[in-house]
Amino acid sequence: MAAEQPDPQRSAREEAAQERAAREREARLEQALAELPKVAAHKHQQEGAAEPRVSSTDPEARVMKMGDGGFRPAYNRQFAADTESRIIVGVGACNAGTDSKQLEPMLDQLERRTQRLPAQLLVDGGFTNLASFARAAQRGVEVFAPLRKHHQSYKLDPAEPHRADPPAIAAYRQRMACAEGKQVYKQRTATIETVNADLKTYRGLDRLLVRGAAKVLSVALWAALTYNLMRGITMGWL
Repeated sequence: MAAEQPDPQRSAREEAAQERAAREREARLEQALAELPKVAAHKHQQEGAAEPRVSSTDPEARVMKMGDGGFRPAYNRQFAADTESRIIVGVGACNAGTDSKQLEPMLDQLERRTQRLPAQLLVDGGFTNLASFARAAQRGVEVFAPLRKHHQSYKLDPAEPHRADPPAIAAYRQRMACAEGKQVYKQRTATIETVNADLKTYRGLDRLLVRGAAKVLSVALWAALTYNLMRGITMGWL
């Protein structure tokens, strides 16, 4: 029986693949080292924060708290949808652990995509940022978000205007304290939450299989496009 001869082409391919994998790993490690100062600067602002770490497999990802209570490297995605049709009109992706600074970028995107701004914007408590709410009001957008007490003014009623409130924030507090405002806000649960559930359950956004913020945004955009096409069919538009 003749001994099996090694395939020189296969060996060359395997060697090239190993070299490519080594180069990619080296590039990821270099990127992780470059990202470390950013993470350290953010950790420095948090009292009692743990030692800063960066994922060597996905340096752009940040450790975030998950729905199951655990902490893992992840990305934060934002979707904006029309409350009447539930069509997605805005998609965002970032590595910030909270949404507190994501309201204005989404408004910018909506204005760029549609050449207009919504008269009202319904967001969850993670977007609460009074400065952003005030700037949104200057652009003609009424923000609806849950009232919450600030850790430095916890004794004050969040529904009552505070002495330092600009007019836009005083109006926001009154809007969310009244029955009409609460009724408007109920639309959020019946709209964007169903969109998020669909994207996670049927469009593959429960777990990301790509690395890097740009690729994460691409996956989110494809998921939103697929959702909108299916929604258009359901609505009889297509």
